[in-house]
Amino acid sequence: MSKFLDIKIPDLGDFDNVEVIEVLVKIGDSIEENDNLISLETDKASIDVPATHAGIISSIYVSVGDKVSLGDLILSIKEVDNKSGKTKKTKNKSINKNLKSATHTTDLLVLGAGPGGYTAAFRAADLGMKVTLVERWPVLGGVCLNVGCIPSKALLHAAKVIDDAAAMKDHGIKFTKPQIDPKALGAWKDSIIKRLTSGLEQLASQRKVNILQGDGSFQSSNRIVLDNKDTIDFKQCIIAVGSESASLPNLPIDDRIMDSSMALELNSIPDSLLVVGGGIIGLEMACVYSALGTKVSIVELTETLMPGTDSDLVLPFYKIVKKRYENIYLKTRVSKIESLKAGIKVRFEREEGSTSEVFDCILIAIGRRSNAFGIGLKDAGIDLDEQGIVKVDKQMKTNKSHIFAIGDITGNPMLAHKATHQAKVAAEVAAGKKSAFDVRVIPSVAYTDPEIAWVGLTENEAKESNIAYEKTKFPWSASGRSLANSRDEGFTKLLFDKETGRVIGGGIVGSCAGDLISEIALAIEMGADAADIGMTIHPHPTLSETIAFAAEAQEGVLTDLYMPKK
Repeated sequence: MSKFLDIKIPDLGDFDNVEVIEVLVKIGDSIEENDNLISLETDKASIDVPATHAGIISSIYVSVGDKVSLGDLILSIKEVDNKSGKTKKTKNKSINKNLKSATHTTDLLVLGAGPGGYTAAFRAADLGMKVTLVERWPVLGGVCLNVGCIPSKALLHAAKVIDDAAAMKDHGIKFTKPQIDPKALGAWKDSIIKRLTSGLEQLASQRKVNILQGDGSFQSSNRIVLDNKDTIDFKQCIIAVGSESASLPNLPIDDRIMDSSMALELNSIPDSLLVVGGGIIGLEMACVYSALGTKVSIVELTETLMPGTDSDLVLPFYKIVKKRYENIYLKTRVSKIESLKAGIKVRFEREEGSTSEVFDCILIAIGRRSNAFGIGLKDAGIDLDEQGIVKVDKQMKTNKSHIFAIGDITGNPMLAHKATHQAKVAAEVAAGKKSAFDVRVIPSVAYTDPEIAWVGLTENEAKESNIAYEKTKFPWSASGRSLANSRDEGFTKLLFDKETGRVIGGGIVGSCAGDLISEIALAIEMGADAADIGMTIHPHPTLSETIAFAAEAQEGVLTDLYMPKK
């Protein structure tokens, strides 16, 4: 028997009344699931709408020029079963559907659909490979998109709006205290995630990437088994399983003890919060909760926040948060955590002795650890160290030449933008192209308030390695734009090779530092010297000028400050 099905306009995110610019099929066409049916054009991009079922088109209800919205009817199809003598092709399981086929085969299997994984899958598909992408979660995007980089930046933006509004009281504009609705704020954050994950599913569909949901582990060097016992045989594989939050031993089971993912859920706003760990992730979440009205304290085992970062970059941030937060405990160890009805009791161990405090919630942010354990790498014959780090060459190959590894499991820095670049290299090599991961530098950014960003050689590294360097630093207190923004606490510094004069490192602390650092990264990659940067005309007045001013100071031609070259 045959049955008729209607295919309608899916959720297009924030778009409504979108124009149809092309109808890609006609009545009588036989279509498969995920075949594109129509093209729509918004004010930002073109969108192809795929089929949700396979069948033969019986009616089409839209034409070029029509305006369509969620739920509008596109066309009807006649779905044909096997008894009619026609074979209805069944797709492998896509996101949120049960696998039906017992065994799958593919040219390239990508394990993990975070930024590295989906980038690798899409690049390989663009190069003509048959690609299967396996993801344990019911959506694409991994930690970064769903419970990391993207939602945290949404909440940090909200925090910045609150802090900026409050700061204007000294400049003639006073606002009343903001009314925080955690559910509404969380819903806005979730809508951003949904929009991006939906976009990834569409991109996968357009490239005909086969998406399978499940936990995958290696049975051999050419087979992966999913947790539902389905198997996938592959010719080549890219491992992109990422990392997870590290934790402390013997923690009580209590919802008031959070990791960074739980903290982003924003179910409520606690009166007090202890952040265990003074690294980037913990400090970003401290910024969010502080702006929302929580009394924040931070405890760090070492003698400084953001361990490893040049101290002069951290100092302006420390001066601000020291006034803003309840307490910052440095050189302090957490020796015990207890779950009480009144809150979470934490014992601190310092040189001067032990103390205890009770907090409404605590956030454990002591770093991340590789997810390489538990996926059967030994069964595939892949070498990894005690920390779960997989050694790779410049082509991202493991000790098994047909198996690649990218992203966090290849070691520090554990950053999404490193993973995406490694992903393209791995995909290109798998497709037979000549490619290598041969970058000079990888930028790092703390999206705190103020932001801190650095790239290339740090002063700490230079001193440890006895590398001769010269340094110039331009204070933002001499920048017209930073003064106009009422944020003059920052600076821009550049490090130069003492012999060649080329830029070898740099750091920025201040508003939008993360957006500015790329110019310094490019300068290092291109082998630029101070004159190359200083003679490049930068728009005025901008924060980007501070990079040019720092370069001019190195050349001895700066006029915006009196800084004669020694």
